[in-house]
Amino acid sequence: MTLIIPIYALICGLLLGSFYNVVGLRVPAGESIVHPPSHCTKCGTRLKPRDLVPVLSFLLSRGRCRHCGIKLSGLYPLGELLTGLLFLWVVLHEGISGRGMIGLLLVSLAVIVTVADLKYMLIPNKVLLFFTPILLVMVLLFPDGPLWSHLAGAAVGGGIPLLLALFGGMGMGDVKLFALCGWVLGVPNVLIAFLAACTMGTVVYGLLILCGIVRRRQPVPFGPWLAAGALLAYGYGSTMISGYLSLWS
Repeated sequence: MTLIIPIYALICGLLLGSFYNVVGLRVPAGESIVHPPSHCTKCGTRLKPRDLVPVLSFLLSRGRCRHCGIKLSGLYPLGELLTGLLFLWVVLHEGISGRGMIGLLLVSLAVIVTVADLKYMLIPNKVLLFFTPILLVMVLLFPDGPLWSHLAGAAVGGGIPLLLALFGGMGMGDVKLFALCGWVLGVPNVLIAFLAACTMGTVVYGLLILCGIVRRRQPVPFGPWLAAGALLAYGYGSTMISGYLSLWS
């Protein structure tokens, strides 16, 4: 693989990450993603091209609006940088392939969901409805194993969170998100994804309690951890399963 392809993937990810921020922040609020154009949420000043360079604009302005000085959310550079690095990772890991395209779609879904859930504790149905038919078709065209594996993955991915949702442990947005991730991952990778999500979420939640940032029993978004677990299983699920089985052989 020539160096230009990973660099191109990184740049595309950074640029798309800026757009994904808009989607993740506006769609849950019922706002248009195209109008009004990017602007400061406090003073309303329309942002110029120099204000819209991914990550760099945030750093140069020291995280503040150049016009009114309000402190900007760290979600902006986080979404941009995360998308860029994950696009780079997918291309390096999968190359330009059907599985690679599915990985880029999964990254895009994960970033938008993460931004929306961190901001509003909500996974928008509109976002899931947009990605669902695309991922359904892409997996049918480029399956990672037999079709029954993907069907079972969707059932398991939706079933486990649904059981938890019945007892108030998760929201229905988590259920629909992970059912879609399960369709992409299939079994047994969907189980790896869920275990990874629970582990990461529990560790971070415990640290936040210890640091006094959140209170015990305080609701926290779990969508980002489901998305992170799905990406981890997408990239390394088979390796993780092989490594675990080797411990018993």
